[in-house]
Amino acid sequence: MLRSELVAKLSEEHPHLPFKRVEQAVDVIFEEISAALERGDRVELRGFGAFSVRERNARKGRNPRTGETVQVPAKRVPFFKAGKELRIRINDGKDPEAR
Repeated sequence: MLRSELVAKLSEEHPHLPFKRVEQAVDVIFEEISAALERGDRVELRGFGAFSVRERNARKGRNPRTGETVQVPAKRVPFFKAGKELRIRINDGKDPEAR
């Protein structure tokens, strides 16, 4: 789903809200999640999942075109872990972690 599709769906489900207001609300949510991750905070949306930032160490990589070894610098990357309710919905109502 694209951002524009999300805005359109929300606007359709809430016709009493102006389209521009729905668009602003979506922008604010995404901006706040991004800002929290920039600060290194964790963002948890109950029933959906949690966003966090993980550190990747510097390492040696390989240029696939030339085969030469290159140094890949350390970096921070966003990480998402799906919540239990989302995992169950995706797996047809069955908990994939149930044994």
